[in-house]
Amino acid sequence: MNFLSVFQQSPLLFAVACTLLGLFVGSFLNVVAYRLPKMMEIDWRNQCHDFLDIKNTSEASSPPLTLSRPGSSCPHCGHKIKAWENIPVISWLLLRGHCSECKKPISLRYPVIELATGLLSLAVALHFGFSWQAATALPLTWALIALTLIDFDEQLLPDSIVLPMLWLGLLLSIFGIFTDSHSAIIGAVAGYLSLWTVFQLFKLLTGKEGMGYGDFKLFALFGAWFGWQSLIQIILLSSVVGAVVGILLIIIRGRDRNIPIPFGPYLAAAGWISLIWGDLINAAYLQWAGLA
Repeated sequence: MNFLSVFQQSPLLFAVACTLLGLFVGSFLNVVAYRLPKMMEIDWRNQCHDFLDIKNTSEASSPPLTLSRPGSSCPHCGHKIKAWENIPVISWLLLRGHCSECKKPISLRYPVIELATGLLSLAVALHFGFSWQAATALPLTWALIALTLIDFDEQLLPDSIVLPMLWLGLLLSIFGIFTDSHSAIIGAVAGYLSLWTVFQLFKLLTGKEGMGYGDFKLFALFGAWFGWQSLIQIILLSSVVGAVVGILLIIIRGRDRNIPIPFGPYLAAAGWISLIWGDLINAAYLQWAGLA
């Protein structure tokens, strides 16, 4: 009996395995959220130097930055993180939230992201069970977490994450994993064009850009994964969540109304809610409206 058969016969074991995997993926997502924008900035700077035919001396002596190299280190003292110091959540607790070398505090964000990724992975495993839906929903969940972190920090939704997931959604539609190809293709087009149209109208009326092009692509991604039928639900959910959080930030923290609030995290949250509870929400609405 191979491990696939074990997972199929034991939903609990499958759920535990997904949770543990999610914890370790969460640790990697912390790296992605920190390094990927820096890698993109370095690449843009190099392209500018090449275009202007200017020699780039600022990064000639520094080692190339990738998602795997150089190894993780303390941002305060440069202490190289050892394997036992990199166990998701547990290492942070054992170290009591401080670097083992310089004793400076380690951000609470790291274990929170690891734990959140583990819990969201658990939710996917419990909802879909051992299935192709779970196998594909897990990487989508992880991608949405990374996009949320990056957009919250940098107001940026990298194409290197969004576009591959969009194409994956279209590919999965061939096999009817979440929706059919007809709905997926229309969904991707409608998702992009709908927000693009809102963007252009808002810019025409106010002279300001209300959102970024990454938001269009992310919405197209959800259209490709779940079909055009899910778009209204997702945009309504994201608008409600975004409005509530935005108002709370203004009231609690006194945030300037002119400071832009990234829309990507709310769109990502709405898309994940639709992934797990979309059908339940639709059924509840139809029942409430007396249409079911």
